[in-house]
Amino acid sequence: MEEAFVAYNAGHADGSAGRRDTRSAEDPETGPDYRIGVVDGSVAAFQAELIAEVRRLLGEAH
Repeated sequence: MEEAFVAYNAGHADGSAGRRDTRSAEDPETGPDYRIGVVDGSVAAFQAELIAEVRRLLGEAH
């Protein structure tokens, strides 16, 4: 179970940074956890960018 959390966290960090490790994604045991982390990290990064852009358009400085 610990390996799944480590793979997910690595995927989340990679997704947030806009990258993907093919070797980790294809690992037979932890690949699915890594890939879910990548998707979640990518969504989180997109949401942060979207919120920042909306604030910029509304003239709020944050």
